[in-house]
Amino acid sequence: MTIPDSAKVSAGAIAAMRDVAETYILPRFRKLAEADVRAKTHPSDLVTVADTECEIELTRTLPALLPGSCVIGEEAVSADATILERLTGTQPVWIVDPIDGTANFVNGVARFAVMVALVHNGKTLMGWIHDPVANRTLWAETGAGAWLQEHSSTVRVHVPQPKSDQLSDLAAGLYHKDMVHLKGRFARIVRLGSAAHDYWSLTDGRIDVLCFKRLKPWDHAAGLLIHAEAGGYNSMLSGEPYSPAAREQIGVLCAPHRKIWDMVAAAHVAGV
Repeated sequence: MTIPDSAKVSAGAIAAMRDVAETYILPRFRKLAEADVRAKTHPSDLVTVADTECEIELTRTLPALLPGSCVIGEEAVSADATILERLTGTQPVWIVDPIDGTANFVNGVARFAVMVALVHNGKTLMGWIHDPVANRTLWAETGAGAWLQEHSSTVRVHVPQPKSDQLSDLAAGLYHKDMVHLKGRFARIVRLGSAAHDYWSLTDGRIDVLCFKRLKPWDHAAGLLIHAEAGGYNSMLSGEPYSPAAREQIGVLCAPHRKIWDMVAAAHVAGV
């Protein structure tokens, strides 16, 4: 699918994300009342009134940017899992994570973000990550590169290439339980509490290698596209390309380039 006037669509998405951040998220940062927060599936799986209101507004505004499109929101799926079936339909789908890193948001840690991806036929066409506190947005379009928009400037983003390909010189975010045995192989293990900030860290070199097991589409569709369009290499641990519509997923691995990806994947398989 070719997006008509993709630049206009992207500008509209960024404006919508910034608007909900300014209206619903930032006014409540470090000011949440006890009644504003509740647990979903377990005590650490939190949702706030800001998550809910942000998603409702994005569900209203995003389809207007692309007639015929629909929305899948994290909180809507939490209430009705059948909404995920929209990913296998014929309509373009906006995938929305209203606040990625909700626990950070609740605890007053400034590492959370709004994430949006535009998907069609199981492929991510565009993706955006908006950092409300810094008021800057990373975004990418398939085949058009990755970009950082901050204030009035927009610059191309490239994944930094490490000086060394040795795992012992690299920083990693390992969120895959089967990768635990590799932690001692890396120089540093980083845990940011937000997939959005993990993917952002790949684009500026704070993290070199990133691996996830649980692949909810709202956590990964935008970030994986941005990483790939910025020149990084990522795929499923099976070697297959990532698809937000895939049901059977064994984990995804990101690296600055294919050689490092192969090294980490081989170490994972060998169990060393």
